[in-house]
Amino acid sequence: QLQLVESGGGLVQPGGSLRLSCAASGFNMDNIDYYGVAWFRQVPGKEREAVSCISASDGDGGTYYADSVKGRFAISRDSANNTVYLQMNSLKPEDTAVYYCAADFVRGLLLPTNAYEYEYWGQGTQVTVSS
Repeated sequence: QLQLVESGGGLVQPGGSLRLSCAASGFNMDNIDYYGVAWFRQVPGKEREAVSCISASDGDGGTYYADSVKGRFAISRDSANNTVYLQMNSLKPEDTAVYYCAADFVRGLLLPTNAYEYEYWGQGTQVTVSS
């Protein structure tokens, strides 16, 4: 059972930056490199939307970014720390949301963007962009 813990959220001014972390742990110390990982975000009254995805490390390392964050956000892996990061730059008020990381083993190479396609989820971290 993979366990995911997000951190790094907070309050930031427009134009600022944050780096979110998704740290993996589990009984067998599952290696997050074997899983496709995505960052989703959700605001009240709206569906959870995929922000960025990265394929499992045994694939081509492919990534996906929603149009709204292309050129501003970057997803990356840190194998030594069993962690996936989301670097968020040039933040806008419309980026305000609860951000979740999610992982899936079966679809790890496919870069799925639907929430139902991910088996493991973190608890979420709030990101607020406001002056």
